[in-house]
Amino acid sequence: MSTTRPPWVPHDLYPFESRYADVGGARVHYVDEGTGPPLLLLHGNPTWSFLYRDIIRGLRDRYRCLAVDYPGFGLSRAAPGYGYTPAEHAGVLEQLVVQLDLDDVTMMVQDWGGPIGFAVATRHPGRFAAFVVGNTWAWPKSDPGTQVFSRLLGGPVGAFLIKRRNVFVERILPGGVRRTTLPEAVMNAYRGPFPDPASRLPVHVFPREILRSIPFLAEVERGLPALRDRPALIVWPTKDVAFREPERRRWEQVFPNHRTVLLPGAGHYIQEDAAEEIVAAIRDWKP
Repeated sequence: MSTTRPPWVPHDLYPFESRYADVGGARVHYVDEGTGPPLLLLHGNPTWSFLYRDIIRGLRDRYRCLAVDYPGFGLSRAAPGYGYTPAEHAGVLEQLVVQLDLDDVTMMVQDWGGPIGFAVATRHPGRFAAFVVGNTWAWPKSDPGTQVFSRLLGGPVGAFLIKRRNVFVERILPGGVRRTTLPEAVMNAYRGPFPDPASRLPVHVFPREILRSIPFLAEVERGLPALRDRPALIVWPTKDVAFREPERRRWEQVFPNHRTVLLPGAGHYIQEDAAEEIVAAIRDWKP
């Protein structure tokens, strides 16, 4: 356990104790705040557990909120030779869930948190009690828009834009927040983990893996029926360009026992755009 953090982590916005676990040679950072049943909070690209700061504050009186940074993101450090693929992230998360012996878990996912988190939940269905599903997916996705995004940003052009220009943090992230403008302290917290081109490799791997990880995504999809009886709260933005109504309807089919809460005007990063509504929806939900 360590309390030493880099200066780009704003204590007033992220006043949580940092915890670390050694998982397969990685130093995995997570926060563990509050009391009650575990609420496992999983981020996407290019974010980290900081994304969930307001949700943790709003729910730690009711849940034990655990927010994890994947290796290469936030305050986590990867093991030598780590490839930053979703399958590897899922393996690390799986080991952490077992190491912490989490049970009766409610899991919240968004963006890449969906495939990564549901990979773990489908392998350990007995540990997971309910799900909060944001804008995400957990199956192969290869529609034309997805193909363009994956091939462009996952290829040489994306490598230049992401590694040399930090475009995912500087452009895509603030562009995916539709209701508000991210303050400089918040932007600096997202810039912090990626100070140079080498550190931005994990951010570049994710768009490439939308298509390259189709076998992994198909495996996750095959496991979803084992979770079909669990209650799900679907919190869905109306202004996300990546995940729209077809994906929401598919989640409603995956989980017949669902409640859907729309987040009008919210963009891709719902935790920045609609944290208060998400907290209220979870508090009001009776899984």
